[in-house]
Amino acid sequence: MTAQGTSTPKNKKVLHQSILGSRRLSNYAWATIISMGASGFLLAGLSSYLQVNLIPFSNPTELIFVPQGLVMGLYGSAGLLLSLYLWLVILWDVGGGYNEFSYETGVAKVFRWGFPGKNRQIDLTYPLEDIQAVGVIIKEGLNPQRKIYLRVKGKGNIPLTRVGQPMSLSDLENQAAELARFLEVPLEGL
Repeated sequence: MTAQGTSTPKNKKVLHQSILGSRRLSNYAWATIISMGASGFLLAGLSSYLQVNLIPFSNPTELIFVPQGLVMGLYGSAGLLLSLYLWLVILWDVGGGYNEFSYETGVAKVFRWGFPGKNRQIDLTYPLEDIQAVGVIIKEGLNPQRKIYLRVKGKGNIPLTRVGQPMSLSDLENQAAELARFLEVPLEGL
């Protein structure tokens, strides 16, 4: 969650925070690595079946098709399906979006991209006067969580941070404090 601009609430009427979705460097790296590895396995399996060397740096024609070539082809096919899924998620930018808080319109808007279909866009809009607090959840351990959320009257807690790698404690504190100052509501959980 990246806040753009640092002016005080009195001078600023709109706070816009961009949210990084699936278009992060690690997803590009994993999709590329899996695509290359799966292609190698599939080509090795096909080479073993066709008895034609399709890989220039190896000779998979020496593999016996059943079971070695067949298993390599199946692993390659499964890997290519996984990499296709990763590339599509990156293309669709699942989880990406923004949070916007505007005194001009009196509205807080939480927007995220989802998977194509009926609910492709997740667009939540709340009046600023319904926001009761900005909260922080910090859980350490095996599965650490560091989240910022809005407590909205009659709606419960609305998460604002991205899914994935937890942000640093200092970033979490700064962003939560900036948002609470901007909205002029209490900050909970710190």
